[in-house]
Amino acid sequence: MRWESIDELEIFAGPAAMDRIRDLLYGVVLRGTPAPMPIQMREIGPGVFFETEDFSISAFPVAHRGPDCLGFLFEEKGRRPFLPEKAEALGVPNGPLRKELVEGRQIRLEDGRVVSPEEVLGPFKPGTRLVHVGDVGQTENLIEVCRGVDTLVIEATYLDKDADMARQFAHLTARQAAQLALQAGVRDLILTHLSRRYRERDVLQEAQAIFPNTAVARDFDVYLVKRDPDSVPETK
Repeated sequence: MRWESIDELEIFAGPAAMDRIRDLLYGVVLRGTPAPMPIQMREIGPGVFFETEDFSISAFPVAHRGPDCLGFLFEEKGRRPFLPEKAEALGVPNGPLRKELVEGRQIRLEDGRVVSPEEVLGPFKPGTRLVHVGDVGQTENLIEVCRGVDTLVIEATYLDKDADMARQFAHLTARQAAQLALQAGVRDLILTHLSRRYRERDVLQEAQAIFPNTAVARDFDVYLVKRDPDSVPETK
């Protein structure tokens, strides 16, 4: 980790995970030396734990071997898009007046006409949503939280031929991950945490047989998740 590039570090985790993180960070990484920046340890449980005007992150419980295991929903808040062509037709000038309309307030033009937000805003559009799940042993309780998300990132440690082993160690097969994506109606599936015993193409083949819009993430891949229903995650 390049400590010098970080002004402040916030770590969010459930109580059990936080205990392990604290032990590793202070006992192994720092080994008693002071951290070169402020570190905030923030224990969380299910529910929203980070929120701004246009974005939120919430946690939800997942079933794995230990307590307090969580998955995460990253959600852009929905909005009504501003339609500049309608504003132009109504004679609304660029600048603060348009901002007021976007924020839901009616305005008065220089000629005395009143323009309401309804006249220049399009239909409500839900925000982009992404679910990330790490280690997990079952998917039944994940269907609703994953329902209709733009992208689901989830583990696929095993292939279906080793389903018994997956069950024993509370992990998923590629088939199970794909079935979850299909049942929940997600748009794109990205698989992670693959066992090195398998070839990537075999994992992909098993998942794509059920859910074609599947990719396997590699180290340092970067995906751009868009709300546009005709788009797919772009990797760089």
